[in-house]
Amino acid sequence: MSPELVADLVLLAGTVVTMTSDSTTADDAEGIAVVSGEVVAIGSRAALQSWIGETTRVLDLPEAVLLPGFVDSHIHPVFGIELTRGADLSRCRTLADVESVLRAEVAGLAAEDWLLGWGLDPNVFGEEPVSHVILNAVAGERPAFIRFFDAHAALASDAALALGGVTGTEEFTDGSRVVTDERGHPTGYLLELQAINLVEAVLPSLSFDHRVEALYDVLLQMARAGFTSGQVQDLAPDAIELLQAIEATRDLPIRLRMSPWYVPGAPLEEVARLAELQGTRGRHWVVEGVKLMIDGTIDNGTAWLHEPDCLGESTASLWLDPEQYRRALTELDRRGIPTTTHAIGDAGIDFVVRAIDSLTGHAVTHRIEHIETMTDAALEVFTSSKATASMQPTHCTLFTKADESDNWSRRLGHARTARGFRTRDLVGAGIPLALGSDWPVAPSDAVGILADAQLRRPHDDPDAQPINPDQALTAMDALRGLTVEPYRTIGRTGGDLHVGAIADITVLDRDPRAVSPESLGAAEVLLTVVDGRVVIDVGAYSLTEERGR
Repeated sequence: MSPELVADLVLLAGTVVTMTSDSTTADDAEGIAVVSGEVVAIGSRAALQSWIGETTRVLDLPEAVLLPGFVDSHIHPVFGIELTRGADLSRCRTLADVESVLRAEVAGLAAEDWLLGWGLDPNVFGEEPVSHVILNAVAGERPAFIRFFDAHAALASDAALALGGVTGTEEFTDGSRVVTDERGHPTGYLLELQAINLVEAVLPSLSFDHRVEALYDVLLQMARAGFTSGQVQDLAPDAIELLQAIEATRDLPIRLRMSPWYVPGAPLEEVARLAELQGTRGRHWVVEGVKLMIDGTIDNGTAWLHEPDCLGESTASLWLDPEQYRRALTELDRRGIPTTTHAIGDAGIDFVVRAIDSLTGHAVTHRIEHIETMTDAALEVFTSSKATASMQPTHCTLFTKADESDNWSRRLGHARTARGFRTRDLVGAGIPLALGSDWPVAPSDAVGILADAQLRRPHDDPDAQPINPDQALTAMDALRGLTVEPYRTIGRTGGDLHVGAIADITVLDRDPRAVSPESLGAAEVLLTVVDGRVVIDVGAYSLTEERGR
């Protein structure tokens, strides 16, 4: 019997991957019908014909694979607008490369413009100290400011330091630091957010309208990469206003879950303010959860390790008193606010997982983010703590090397490098593991993440040696990391396709379960569907906008 309603959208394909617990692939299913943003039928072409009426949009991709919409579990789209200003230095491998790119950037600037750049890899300095010598040489009296790829450090020229009033004697309420030379003069190297903000605060600002369009474009690029949703690990000061401005004229290209920061050193009263923000929402975004940080990064010597790194750094928490973190976590849990905590070094991970394990309420989920070098002891507590995990496979494949010649590995030494990015161990221990990019730290590239998670090397570099290949994920575990696990790790259900599910769908030109990881890395996203809206259609590579919905 024909259904009472006709579908708004019917997608026909070769395979439907549901990711439901009872059946990964729907038997004989060749398509999906959608009404008002909800999946109403999954079945064969013949069965779906009854849902097609005069107003139904039908897209037929006979060789394609329909999947639950991919989720990037760690992005910074609003902060990323600022973090990606100026010259893209992400492909620079030497200081000579950096100088060449910066000189080309300067050539196009007006006299009053700052020289800006982003994506700098500390490996370009080799074993030489990080300093602003190259910035001063290229920029001269022009202020210059460039960010490192991990967003936890920046480099400022003398002119920029002067505008920010930076002297090298600053003290902070967290582990931030202005690096100085033997004479006490700033080297331009600014570590962690409070130090970076000294110069960031005097940067020429972008207009609100510019930021609105820039944010929309960033989210559209993520949709083109196959993502239907993103978990935003911050709430930038004007993020809500930017999102409201977009939704006044159009829909967001992807869904967003925004988690504001509880910054290291903030008083316990900050919990009340964060609690008031919970549930603030628009059509396709919501403020939910809180993001904390226990340490910085290994590359900059600001992670928290049990033993100092090979340069004598990474010895402490970003919290000057780590017990304040524990009290904050306890109060957030008491109020039923889920958290995710940036923890990179082995001591930081150990401290956070034990803090979660000690909670008596466990009212909500608490997730640990990054988990770059972890001990066996911490893994054992992880299992008992009910903590969940989120990691970025391309941080391993793009920024470290199997021969341990990269900055991250040199700082850690072999023993700790061998405990790096333990994705398979976490999954094997039954810990829910979400995957993501940390954009703009690494590309928000769904198929690249899936491929690199299996290969443990860049999927587009067949000559690269795998890094700790015993930690490679299977195709299904990687796929779960972009579909069902992002929801499990925040205490929700989702990421599968069933009748009644929200119609967030990613359509690829090949089956990520069946093709080689190398082939998967070259896969094409044919369609991205959010809430039943066709956001990306590769046939026209255009956006379908439904205004005023």
